[in-house]
Amino acid sequence: MSSFTLASLQPGDTADIVSIRAEEALHQRLQALGFRSGKQILLIRKASFSGPLQVRIGTTDILLRRNEAEKIMVCKA
Repeated sequence: MSSFTLASLQPGDTADIVSIRAEEALHQRLQALGFRSGKQILLIRKASFSGPLQVRIGTTDILLRRNEAEKIMVCKA
């Protein structure tokens, strides 16, 4: 199963988190928000250009910067 970045998903796509490839501070912040390997994530909305992404993990909606989403590796659920 191949993995790709969260930023490459389209609105409505669901995927499973494979890994987070970020510096320690960002990695810890994302984990505190619920981003963990094996968790399912839904991409709700993508802002145009290089704007943020709105994602849902469980019942929580979170806005991520596009460069942060590019550090989260996922695979299709």
